[in-house]
Amino acid sequence: MKKKIGIGMLGLGTVGKGVANIINSPEGRNPLISQLQLIRVAVRDINKNRDLIIDSSLLTQDPQEVIKDPKVDIVVEVMGGIEPARELILKSIELGKSVVTANKAVIARYGEEIANAAKNAGVYVLIEAAVGGGIPIIEPLKQSLGGNKINKITGIINGTTNYILTRMTKEGESYPDLLNQAQSMGYAESDPTADVEGLDAADKIAILSSLAFGGSINRENIQTEGISKLQNIDVEYAKKLGYEIKLVGIAEKAENTSTNSSLPLSIRVGPTLLPEEHPLAGVNGVNNAILIEGDPVGQVMFYGPGAGAGPTSSAVIADILNIAGIQLMGGESIPLDPLLSGSTWRECHLVKPREILQKNYIRLITTDSAGVIGKIGKIFGDQDVSIESIVQFDATRNGAEIVVVTHEVSKGKIYDALSRIESLKEVKRVAAHLGCL
Repeated sequence: MKKKIGIGMLGLGTVGKGVANIINSPEGRNPLISQLQLIRVAVRDINKNRDLIIDSSLLTQDPQEVIKDPKVDIVVEVMGGIEPARELILKSIELGKSVVTANKAVIARYGEEIANAAKNAGVYVLIEAAVGGGIPIIEPLKQSLGGNKINKITGIINGTTNYILTRMTKEGESYPDLLNQAQSMGYAESDPTADVEGLDAADKIAILSSLAFGGSINRENIQTEGISKLQNIDVEYAKKLGYEIKLVGIAEKAENTSTNSSLPLSIRVGPTLLPEEHPLAGVNGVNNAILIEGDPVGQVMFYGPGAGAGPTSSAVIADILNIAGIQLMGGESIPLDPLLSGSTWRECHLVKPREILQKNYIRLITTDSAGVIGKIGKIFGDQDVSIESIVQFDATRNGAEIVVVTHEVSKGKIYDALSRIESLKEVKRVAAHLGCL
């Protein structure tokens, strides 16, 4: 049995410090952790003061020193960003090192390339920390649910936006104020774009979709909308109608409307109205949750803290231990990601945005005049859009707000109907258009 597993780390930020702290304090933890040894750690600034006790001789500003060190068995990439992280992951694989990464941006875009490289090199690449923080979801999708036909994934997979939306719902605070609070509390980055514009969630749903449906997903084709334009009035109206608004990533099998034999998928990210009884509606704060619908399992939900040093470093350590356990026993190194292996991938394609089926919440600003609801309803009917409810709120002499909730229909029909509705002289503008479940 091998005595120690050498760990090389790329990055020593919030997550990196959490991982290093666990490795350096194995008491009371899994006994395997005592068999891990930090060998080299790449950082941007060796002289930076860190709230972490670590031997300064382990630090280097050259990441190549980490991945090329012969004592390093597992490379842990927690530096973030796409480059040079992707290049370093591939180089580590080429050098025969197994890799653990929390980098959803790289895996969402280059997962197939990395998986094929790992397969050819006979090493592991594990990605549990890339989605859901401390929630174990990657391994269950690959193994525990491996015998199921996955039909749909619905997830609250960004803690920053869920924190903001929870406070908007519960306390009525404004988006700008809550974003500032989230930044001051460490829940949001100084540049929050990836979180609040849905980009982070789109990376994660791309990874989950690849695993669930066994095919390569073009990340850039995922229709993505964030919460930066969401108004408190829509949160208020949603509550009155029995809904909660959450930023949700959805991936599901779609009807094949083309002659293409590949698997059609409908994947999107955006603020979505969830019925109060929906399993995800009560997921609040920085917590994440992922609802899997499969055959024969039915519905299974994974819930827990989705971000931060503790949850994410927990997931990184779990992946390290998966690899270390086999290496310590002298096991043969083979890829642990069968659904990420290019040889087993099926061909998938994303349906066009106009073909996506969903229920819709629409808020219209109109004049307060007789017959306007009838005219709106007729246009929806002409476009084969079935209305679940239509309600007029806050009618004044300055106008009225009409909220429409539709039954499930293609986005194309909604777009066409709204184009005609906007041409009505009684309609001032379409103030909001959100998805519903």
